[in-house]
Amino acid sequence: MAAALADGTTTSVALTQAHLDRINAVDGAVHAFLHVDAEGALAQAAASDARRSDGAPLHDLDGVPIAVKDVLATQGLPTTCGSKILEGWIPPYDATVVAKLKAAGLPILGKTNMDEFAMGSSTEHSAYGPTHNPWDLDRIPGGSGGGSAAAVAAFEAPFALGTDTGGSIRQPGAVTGTVGVKPTYGGVSRYGLVALANSLDQVGPVTRTVLDSALLHELIGGHDPRDSTSVDAPVPGLVAAARQGAGGDLSGVKVGVIKELGGEGYQDGVQARFQESVDLLVSMGAEVVEVSCPSFVHALAAYYLILPAEASSNLAKFDAMRYGLRVFPEGVDAPSAEEVMRASRDAGFGDEVKRRIILGTYALSSGYYDAYYGQAQKVRTLISRDFAAAYEQADVLLSPTAPTTAFKLGEKLDDPIAMYLNDLATIPANLAGVPGISLPSGLADEDGLPAGIQMLAPALADDRLYRVGAALETALAEKWGGPLLDRAPSLTGDAS
Repeated sequence: MAAALADGTTTSVALTQAHLDRINAVDGAVHAFLHVDAEGALAQAAASDARRSDGAPLHDLDGVPIAVKDVLATQGLPTTCGSKILEGWIPPYDATVVAKLKAAGLPILGKTNMDEFAMGSSTEHSAYGPTHNPWDLDRIPGGSGGGSAAAVAAFEAPFALGTDTGGSIRQPGAVTGTVGVKPTYGGVSRYGLVALANSLDQVGPVTRTVLDSALLHELIGGHDPRDSTSVDAPVPGLVAAARQGAGGDLSGVKVGVIKELGGEGYQDGVQARFQESVDLLVSMGAEVVEVSCPSFVHALAAYYLILPAEASSNLAKFDAMRYGLRVFPEGVDAPSAEEVMRASRDAGFGDEVKRRIILGTYALSSGYYDAYYGQAQKVRTLISRDFAAAYEQADVLLSPTAPTTAFKLGEKLDDPIAMYLNDLATIPANLAGVPGISLPSGLADEDGLPAGIQMLAPALADDRLYRVGAALETALAEKWGGPLLDRAPSLTGDAS
């Protein structure tokens, strides 16, 4: 699309209108968007076309439209985090990553659906209804960023921004046949991201190709003095790495298969596609070794103590006093602030959010802090040590992205533990702060649905992911005769 804009084959207005038309045609079934800003997107597109006609585009991607997960602050557009407690809230400022999109001239199509406050693995916990997987509308698109992944998979947006706290970019990527990247923690600004868990959250790209992710990642990455967790280091050459990898030569690259992230509990079709991908990497010259990360078996338990504890603290700000939903208790003539707060939080938060607030408050309470939260942080240190030891043996680590393909809507909604297990393979990267990418590995034999392969690299070595990921993507596309999304069912009864 950027090339077509550059050579005058199309205009930004035409591109943006085409995506708005696609949203109108299919989003009633997919429900990837919570808010579509047609007027604003077309105005931004017209401004892009004017710049281009004057010979002054702001960026290579100037004029290419994009979607944004509804957890990122957007000045003048609603930001609800998929929650009733923020229904109708319009931020007075932009998140740093959104400001970077605007500064580069990318029209923003709208805000995508998500699990409430990014708590979930299916986008079923959105207060505004679930998103549906474009491959099978009766199945989940992953979570919490299922809206962004579904929008990209359904061709409603060329690419999107998501956030990844325990796999919320990578797991939706795996089950929708898209590419999702969790950058190194601190590599992309978190300013303007409504926090779920400050030590885990990271903004990243959701795209259809590895190169697209590299282009978007380079745009949004870099140091931000307004984010105290931002790393003051240059963004490595991600686009160059992706283009190098597409050449197909992985000579001298060592890839490590993580022993603990596979086998029992992983769907046979997911494992089969993973092994085929590993074999392709070997055919391109990569050396494969098995690595053991024994502490990874405790990652899920540690994560579900650390995340609720941080979430409990972060969500305390939603008190009905300053912004958001305010509910007055019934039958009380002059309610106290505490009574209004209680009624508002009861009405505004969903069951999953309440569950995690309770868990987190308990884990942080007097007498239990050391027994639970403190122990979980010790496990986190062990996981980081396992990663460090593994990277002494391999440049990049591999695993399936998720244990299964997309499950049916409602199938695990009443079983939180079963839902949490979907993040089994993705959580360790967030606990250690290392970058990860998920890309399609093929269709599982059992159900014909997409599976994903995950690659992990050391902190600040995000470029390794793009080199190895692009090489595998190219080899797989040659094997399949085109991108995996070419096999996705039509949502409108035609091939357009």
